[in-house]
Amino acid sequence: MDVSAQRKLAARLLKVGRNRIWIDPNRLDDVVMAIRREDIRRLINEGAIRPLPLKGISRARAKELHNKRKRGLRSGPGSRKGKRTATLSGKERWMIKIRAIRRHLKILRARRIIRPSDYRRLYRLAKGGMFPSIRRVNQYIQDHKMKRR
Repeated sequence: MDVSAQRKLAARLLKVGRNRIWIDPNRLDDVVMAIRREDIRRLINEGAIRPLPLKGISRARAKELHNKRKRGLRSGPGSRKGKRTATLSGKERWMIKIRAIRRHLKILRARRIIRPSDYRRLYRLAKGGMFPSIRRVNQYIQDHKMKRR
């Protein structure tokens, strides 16, 4: 049964697109017989014709990806564009590293694992860029027998 005219009228009355009109399959005969605006309005009030809800775009996948990126995932070499310093500048990289090393040296001094004089020497070496990581600081301490305990 062709209800395209009724669908068109209902769409105009409800101010939605033709594809968003739902027609009750059980009341199809009534809808076919409705040819005037008043008939369509009556069927809308009875619930035989109604607008479908808007679909929208789901943000679920986007939220999931965002949370993964916040946790530090999806940041491998395949996701990067540009130079090594494009995502994190050389200065920021240095700041993160030197702060970690200095924090570690302070802990070692506080726990009396190294002497204050050794702390000062290691601090200066760190400032000069001698140590690429905390591991190398510990290795240097071990090699030069700076450990008290």
